[in-house]
Amino acid sequence: MEAEQAPEPEGPEYVLHLFITGATPNSTRAVRNLKDICEAHLKGRYELLIIDIYQQPELAQQEQIVAAPTLVKKRPGLKRWLVGDLSDRDRVLKVLGLPPLPAAE
Repeated sequence: MEAEQAPEPEGPEYVLHLFITGATPNSTRAVRNLKDICEAHLKGRYELLIIDIYQQPELAQQEQIVAAPTLVKKRPGLKRWLVGDLSDRDRVLKVLGLPPLPAAE
């Protein structure tokens, strides 16, 4: 008799929504920074939805977004928000629940 394994969760492990305001420099930086972080630390384990609040204001209102760019981590764990261009990689990793990169010597 084989031991039963826990069912695999459906879909990606990390679900992220990034709210931006068009192609502004801050929004463009946030998209680039987040994609770099996800590819380096979560490759194949994440779903990223980029939402332009100018084109979909109802989604921003539902999430109570008051500033952009804003990253919303939907899963895993508690929902977390981070506002800014996501250039502080250690802070982004902390919000995502990932260990910070070791300091270069």
